[in-house]
Amino acid sequence: MAASVVQTFLRDALARSKCASELIVHSDQGWHYKMRPYREMLEHHGVKQSMSRRGNCFDNAVIESFFGTLKAEYYHLEKHDGIAALEAGVNDYISYYNHERIKLGLQGLSPVEYRLRNTA
Repeated sequence: MAASVVQTFLRDALARSKCASELIVHSDQGWHYKMRPYREMLEHHGVKQSMSRRGNCFDNAVIESFFGTLKAEYYHLEKHDGIAALEAGVNDYISYYNHERIKLGLQGLSPVEYRLRNTA
C-alpha cells in the first residue's frame, strides 16, 4: 500500500470524527505507519498511535475476531450491488453488532448494554 493512500484514509477518517483527540489508531508496524507525515498528522489532531509489537499477533486479536464475525455473518451471506450498498450494509451490521447482537461473554448482553450497565 502506498503511503499516500494510508494518509488519505487517515485524513478522511479524521475529517469525519467529531472527537479526534479521544481516538486511538492501532496498526501493525508497517513502514507507512512509521512515516513522519503520518505520525505528524496523528499528533496534530491529538490522536494516540498504537502499534502491534513485533511478532505479536495477539495485539490485533480483538479486531481480527470482529472482522471474522463481520465476514461470516454479513459479507459472505449478502449480495453487494456496489460500494455504496456495501458501505451501508457494513454500517447497519456494526449498529446491529453493537446494539442488538448478544454475546455470552458479556453475560448475554449486547456490547452497548454491557458497557452502559457497567458504567452506571
